[in-house]
Amino acid sequence: MKDKKSVEYSNMKPDFFASYFNNVSSALEEVDVTELIEISEIVLDANRKGGKVIIVGNGGSAAMASHLSVDFTKAAGIRAVNFNEADLLTCFANDYGYEYWVKQALAAYADQNDVVILISSSGKSMNIINGAKQANEMGLSTITVSGFNRQNPLRELGIVNLWCDSCNYNIVEMTHHIWLLSIVDYIIDKKSAGGP
Repeated sequence: MKDKKSVEYSNMKPDFFASYFNNVSSALEEVDVTELIEISEIVLDANRKGGKVIIVGNGGSAAMASHLSVDFTKAAGIRAVNFNEADLLTCFANDYGYEYWVKQALAAYADQNDVVILISSSGKSMNIINGAKQANEMGLSTITVSGFNRQNPLRELGIVNLWCDSCNYNIVEMTHHIWLLSIVDYIIDKKSAGGP
């Protein structure tokens, strides 16, 4: 006789996971790798000129920004920061409104030759869109990373615009994370091979 757990597991659909992992794999492979190389070169050029990488997102994308900024700095030797400090975020959101805090943070902290990577799964987060507009006004190299609608407004604002063709938040975020970490590893590999 089957125990209760075995019955519960037998009613589950293991094909869900096969389909899910297939969707993640398909999303990952849809990227144009020339865009990843271009972003890598933009980051390396900024580094040569004394610039840094600023990475910004909301929610899961903010967590991704933290991970990436550490890996760029420690593993790839590229100075990188994010704006996830609670005091900074709450102060700027309180004083300027949540939709404008990224814009104001960039105005306060970004320097000439910086690269700004702005991540929004939907491509419709107004704080990220306003941040992209500010980065462009400042003449910074702006990279956008989005998903969902192909015509989302953020996708129009970067010099390179990575886009994930999915409307599932976790698939979009995981795809973004791996794409961006692959850039870190590409830079590490290039440096170890004697590149600039």
